[in-house]
Amino acid sequence: MAPPRKPGKLALPSHESTIGKFLTESGTFKDGELLVNKDGLRIVSQSDEGEAPPIEPLDHNQLSLDDLDAIKVIGKGSSGIVQLVRHKWTVQFFALKVIQLNIQETVRKQIAQELKISLSAQCQYVVACCQCFYDNGVISIVLEYMDGGSLSDFLKTVKTIPEPYLAAICKQVLKGLMYLHHEKHIIHRDLKPSNILINHMGEVKLSDFGVSAIIASSSAQRDTFTGTYNYMAPERISCQKHGYVSDIWSLGLVMLECATGKFPYPPRESIYELLEAVVEHPPPSAPSDQFSEEFCSFISKCMQKKASDRSTAQILSTHPFLSMYDDLNIDLASYFITAGSPLATFNSSNRYDDR
Repeated sequence: MAPPRKPGKLALPSHESTIGKFLTESGTFKDGELLVNKDGLRIVSQSDEGEAPPIEPLDHNQLSLDDLDAIKVIGKGSSGIVQLVRHKWTVQFFALKVIQLNIQETVRKQIAQELKISLSAQCQYVVACCQCFYDNGVISIVLEYMDGGSLSDFLKTVKTIPEPYLAAICKQVLKGLMYLHHEKHIIHRDLKPSNILINHMGEVKLSDFGVSAIIASSSAQRDTFTGTYNYMAPERISCQKHGYVSDIWSLGLVMLECATGKFPYPPRESIYELLEAVVEHPPPSAPSDQFSEEFCSFISKCMQKKASDRSTAQILSTHPFLSMYDDLNIDLASYFITAGSPLATFNSSNRYDDR
């Protein structure tokens, strides 16, 4: 198996003051107190002289890029790729997110934001960030590997998800949102099926915090316009201040899409027409002749156009829809494995080996 190829060097601007905005003289990527180099990632205090102190490898992780073998590319995006990698010595699998560093300020800030949130997030309902490296113009983020892929991937196979399983999935998503909102004071701002990951143990976790917002003010409101347009709440599209419940609108769209097998808004000629429909038209709802009263009520609580009328993650966690199927002892692990495409548990398969 071939080791990961070393990425080519990024052509950096020659002006030293420009480089100094995000790289130290030793080649360490920095953003405030966040420092990343080939040895790993740390949050440290800056020295009085302005030069960042050296980063020491994180002993408890024992991870090095040289110890990771690339298996295959499992995801692609506008900013980079995600590879399935295997640790040479422990044979443990990880997802390696590889991002070519762009010196554009907004892109750099998004990368730094994702690293800060991923580093600090310690929750079983949020994908774990194991380590991060910067070398030769490339940011490499080592993430917990979720072998079932995303809800988006899963939907391509199953088309729709029955209510009992949807309730079990939603419980975990809400726990992840409650952690982000109430413990970390973070709005995810890009909640969608492709950012909700699953695995063969029936675990459901939130991922991808590149456009998340950390709320510093007591009002818990933001007014920036970032994220995937399709799942944006009306107040965000209108460039109004928004808070944690903007994620709840997105959750309602995701759950409705999973239940019906199609995006809740009909296709439009352009993204602008879609955004206009979100702001101007009545919100989508679950068809009462196809779904339970409890599910319809849950969707309604999420899909309130006026943010102040929308339920919080904490309130939704006690909604009757989430408990109405508890006596069925829903087994998400079996469902994910049998209903979807075969998951890569790697117990008796080498389907990811190079051929």
